[in-house]
Amino acid sequence: MSTYNIIAASNESTVVAEYTPESARSDSFQSEAALEKEFIRLLTEQGYEYLTIHSEKGLVANLRQQLELLNGFTFSDDEWQRFFTETLANANEGIVEKSRTIQTDHVKVLRRDDGTSKNIQLIDKKNIHNNRLQVINQYEETEGKHDTRYDVSILVNGLPLVHVELKRRGVAIREAFNQIKRYQRDSFWAASGLYEYVQIFIISNGTHTKYYSNTTRNSHIKEMSESAKQKSKKTSNSFEFTSFWADGNNKVIADLIDFTKTFLAKHTILNVLTKYCVFTSEEILMVMRPYQIAATERILNRIEISTNYKKMGTIDAGGYIWHTTGSGKTLTSFKTAQLASALPYVDKVLFVVDRKDLDYQTMKEYDRFEKGSANSNASTRVLQRQLEDRDEKGGFHQYKIIITTIQKLDNFVTKNKGHEVFNKHCVIIFDECHRSQFGDMHAKIVKAFKKYHLFGFTGTPIFAANAGKGKHLTMLTTPQTFGDQLHTYTIVDAINDGNVLPFRIDYVNTVKEKENIKDKNVSAIDVEKAMGAPERIREIVKYTLEHFDQKTKRNSFYSLKGKRMAGFNAMFAVSSIPMAMKYYKEFQRQIAESHRQFTIATIFSYVANEEDPEDVLQEEGFDTDALDQTSRDFLESAIGDYNAAFNTNFDTSSDKFQNYYKDLSMRVKNREVDLLIVVNMFLTGFDATTLNTLWVDKNLKMHGLIQAYSRTNRILNSVKTYGNIVCFRDLQKATDDAIALFGDKNASGIVLLKSFNDYWNGYEDNDGKYHPGYVDLLEKLETEYPLGTQIVGEQAEKDFIRLFGTILSMRNILSSFDQFAEMDSIAARDLQNYQSIYLDLYDKYRKKGDAEKEDITDDIEFEIELIKQVEINIDYILMLVEKYHEGNCEDKEILASIRKAVDASMQLRSKKALIEAFISHVNVDTQVTTDWRRFVLEQEEADLTEIITSEKLKPEETRKFVANAFRDGALKTTGTEIDKLMPPVSRFGGGGRAKKKQGVIEKLKAFFEKYFGFGIAEFHAEGQERSVVYAMKELCENDKQVQIGGVQMDEKEQSVEIGTDKSEETLLTQWQTCVEMANAVSQRRDAMNNLFVTLNLAIVAAASFIWDAKTIMLLVSGIIVCVVWIFFIRNFRELNRAKFEVINKLEQSLPVSAFSDEWQSLKKSKKYIEGTKLEKVLPYAFCVLYVVIFILIILQRCNQPSISQP
Repeated sequence: MSTYNIIAASNESTVVAEYTPESARSDSFQSEAALEKEFIRLLTEQGYEYLTIHSEKGLVANLRQQLELLNGFTFSDDEWQRFFTETLANANEGIVEKSRTIQTDHVKVLRRDDGTSKNIQLIDKKNIHNNRLQVINQYEETEGKHDTRYDVSILVNGLPLVHVELKRRGVAIREAFNQIKRYQRDSFWAASGLYEYVQIFIISNGTHTKYYSNTTRNSHIKEMSESAKQKSKKTSNSFEFTSFWADGNNKVIADLIDFTKTFLAKHTILNVLTKYCVFTSEEILMVMRPYQIAATERILNRIEISTNYKKMGTIDAGGYIWHTTGSGKTLTSFKTAQLASALPYVDKVLFVVDRKDLDYQTMKEYDRFEKGSANSNASTRVLQRQLEDRDEKGGFHQYKIIITTIQKLDNFVTKNKGHEVFNKHCVIIFDECHRSQFGDMHAKIVKAFKKYHLFGFTGTPIFAANAGKGKHLTMLTTPQTFGDQLHTYTIVDAINDGNVLPFRIDYVNTVKEKENIKDKNVSAIDVEKAMGAPERIREIVKYTLEHFDQKTKRNSFYSLKGKRMAGFNAMFAVSSIPMAMKYYKEFQRQIAESHRQFTIATIFSYVANEEDPEDVLQEEGFDTDALDQTSRDFLESAIGDYNAAFNTNFDTSSDKFQNYYKDLSMRVKNREVDLLIVVNMFLTGFDATTLNTLWVDKNLKMHGLIQAYSRTNRILNSVKTYGNIVCFRDLQKATDDAIALFGDKNASGIVLLKSFNDYWNGYEDNDGKYHPGYVDLLEKLETEYPLGTQIVGEQAEKDFIRLFGTILSMRNILSSFDQFAEMDSIAARDLQNYQSIYLDLYDKYRKKGDAEKEDITDDIEFEIELIKQVEINIDYILMLVEKYHEGNCEDKEILASIRKAVDASMQLRSKKALIEAFISHVNVDTQVTTDWRRFVLEQEEADLTEIITSEKLKPEETRKFVANAFRDGALKTTGTEIDKLMPPVSRFGGGGRAKKKQGVIEKLKAFFEKYFGFGIAEFHAEGQERSVVYAMKELCENDKQVQIGGVQMDEKEQSVEIGTDKSEETLLTQWQTCVEMANAVSQRRDAMNNLFVTLNLAIVAAASFIWDAKTIMLLVSGIIVCVVWIFFIRNFRELNRAKFEVINKLEQSLPVSAFSDEWQSLKKSKKYIEGTKLEKVLPYAFCVLYVVIFILIILQRCNQPSISQP
């Protein structure tokens, strides 16, 4: 076996960073023969061995010799014959099986002549330069359907793993592609079928050179044969899936000479074959594209360098990959995780996705590599077990790759402070990192893990130009959050390479503005209302249906998974749920009128803020409970239409709605749904190659726009040449801006912070515009809007809102500087006063009255998120009350501070009356914390009783409903929950019931707002615990002597004080639980006995009625039933014995033994009959009865006189 003594090693990149084309061009070789000769010359210069093999005999002989050299082993003739026919050239194996061999099963077992076994590897994946590369040309195959001669084949250890088909200059490259197609059909399988080992095909006409995998070709042939009857020639595995090679800057290397010097360099082609192919769970071989390989290697390189320089746990240890939507980020991240996990110093690789992106296909791919790594269980327990390297039974099992969701990782980090995994060497990869990077989740991970590398994949990074606002100022953009941009592949690159399709955009103007309108001089201008006008929606639906077949190419046919398809399908994106409802109804109406076969569907769910920013598509979960009743009912009806169309059974309940999402996703991908109406769902992360058109009646911009548009531009076949976008709103500038940003790989990625002095005193930006400093803004605020002076007029209110919003933003920035706390010149009380005014105006303009007035929030922006960041909570207020109490309730300044703090808090405003009422009761004897709890509970009870009485609600149901609301943190006003509280009201009372119900909802909402946040659920729970303990204490005090474990103790000896000992409370809780479980077992035991008694009585009755030979079968059944009964009785007896034993042990440590005493008392009673005694007797009694009946029947038959034949 050939080995190498390594003197120096380097990580040579598979994809060259930048390639300068050779001066010698393939254009100078006009004929195919000359091109082939030059191609082989270049390969031999690069270390390939040229062989003159033209037949199978020579190919097999060379294969034997190469495998012997690779494995350092000499085959006997019999061993080789056996190994070749059974393993290498097995007649039952085809392209798929041979691809699996090369990719995942390259070590084969040889049965030697002496009966022993030896491992034979076909390719060395650990040390790739141990593999030998050879080149042959003009190989002849005579045993196929036709005699064929192949151009150039590259052998790896004797096996043809790469095949090259050349055409002369001027001939379309597609001709070479079609040539291989014919070989695949006619001869690759012939003779020993060694050419079915080919993994990569290369096609070239000298000027253009491309490559693709073998199963792409095979899948095409399979689909062609399945659809031959339909004469369909367009499939999803056609020429469109071939790829160019490129350098690290995505510059295409098309010329054959340049391609040979890069792609076919020995280290590159061997790396591609051994590392950068993925054999999927669907048995498809995928060869990674150059930008995917470059991204993977740059991540691996960053891990290695940052580890060597001890940079783990810093931003320098990570980075992000910007690969445009549709370019195969999941495959890249999968391969990255796989190769990173193989690094000896890496303990764990975590691949983090959003919950709804963890689809079945992704799970299968990951699970195939690491069994159990992709677990869809929603609990964090599975994630914890995998992080701790434990299998399902608790035994050791190393999990190097773990795929998890953002939500599960967040839960784990929160609940497991100081876990040992946080000190392990971890690589954390975020998919779609433009979603996951913001908020507290990223901060938690960075804080918890100590030795991490953090990488992100995104198609639409966040840059300075499209960054939002947030409290983490150093994490506003993707570069600030993840570090360096390691590799870029923009939408422009992808379209140029043909890896995604370009967009074709139509702008259809649907709202015309009147001329000569200089100002908003009408009482109500509402753009969304105009957009939702019935006549506009009617015209848009009419336009869509009229142009649908044209846009989706319904007259073009192609094959998809063996089925003949006519054209594509589409999505319709709308601005809100009410708009989705309007469009769905109008589509239904017009489709019914035209009697057209047309399937529509819709899906939406609750989003916390439906009026979302246009550049961020709000994440829709599966929360249908939070929808208002009208939306929920409509969605239920739409799903009902879907059920009728596809014979399914979904609804809006949590589990079934998730299944509806999955089923709908599958049917859209299979083109069973013509048009899908969405709000935000399916506009990010959803890939359907059959979808080619997006109709848009929704404002979009920046990465939200690119994400939505990119649903349409996935490559499918030659019929689908672009993604259609039809805009019913003016999105032209937004589209141009987004494509300019995401088409520019040098887009600015950092929100630069100025110095403290710049923000404090003011500065000029690069455009010469002056930005006033914080001091100037405060001076303007105090001069123009002094406290105690009313702000008069709408314009003055607008100006105040803008000014104070700017101050809040400035304070948010300045708070990151240490000196700000010392230099801040505004008094805390004054700031609270201004915040109160600001919130008053917010409340004023947020609430819209019955008369529709122009909303000034069109012109201004409230910085409410910045208010929330400095939110004052109830603990702060109680601290001030404590200070007031400590000052003998005389410091009026503190009272004023409390009132101002409450006014300045969004959360506490609704609780103002309650807090003030409590303060009015505070005196020198008040115990603030205890009395506050009691006061809140009393007030809550009084308010709830008043609502129940005045609205005549059902008391028990209402209290339970409210308790659940405080427990869950939300008041559920949809569904039938409210109806259960309502008094009997006629449903036909002319709308009275609906009005009554709405009134109840409003009162309960106000009640919930008033008391939520005080810990009502905890107060009640603590109260219940105390009442149980006090009851036990009272019971103990009433007994003059208490028997504990059989020992008499008098009151003096009994010094344990119930209610103060925590361990005793714990024991009491355990005792209570055990008693409840024992009672439950007894109830199940009684039910079981009743069942068996009933069965036996039925058998006895049936036997008495029939009384013939058939009765014997009944009696046998009865005896079997009794045997089963006896078995159950024994099990229950053991179960009860164990539980009573635990209860007795617990009672030995408690002041009273109520359960044991009761049991002893019953046993002494002569009137009490134990159920266990009856239980023991009954099964045997029935068995004896069956035996007696059996004997009687036999005796009766014996005594019957025989009837003689005449």
